[in-house]
Amino acid sequence: QVQLVESGGGLVQAGGSLRLSCVASGRTASARAMGWFRQAPGKEREFVAAISWNGASTYVEDSVKGRFTISRDSAKNTVYLQMNSLNSEDTAVYSCAASSRYYSGSVDYTGTHDYAYWGQGTQVTVSS
Repeated sequence: QVQLVESGGGLVQAGGSLRLSCVASGRTASARAMGWFRQAPGKEREFVAAISWNGASTYVEDSVKGRFTISRDSAKNTVYLQMNSLNSEDTAVYSCAASSRYYSGSVDYTGTHDYAYWGQGTQVTVSS
């Protein structure tokens, strides 16, 4: 089992920035990739970004590319999501997830079925 705990969410004005953190514990060796998803009220959960266990590969959804950056600190078992130029459409609950899929050089794991472990989420609210 892998336990995931997110933090860093909050209320921010449009144009502002936030950095989300996700700390993994437990059998972290099985977390070959990590991802961030978000779910806005009344909408389905959607993929945001993913990163391989060694940080060598990343994949970012087109809608946030250029504004959001995913990174990780393996020594701290922590994954980050740096979010810049936030707008109201970014308001959502952001969750991190861990994938046990075999890593083959890319992390285009955009489906929720690609991930076995999930955190409880952290709320991000962008005011206009």
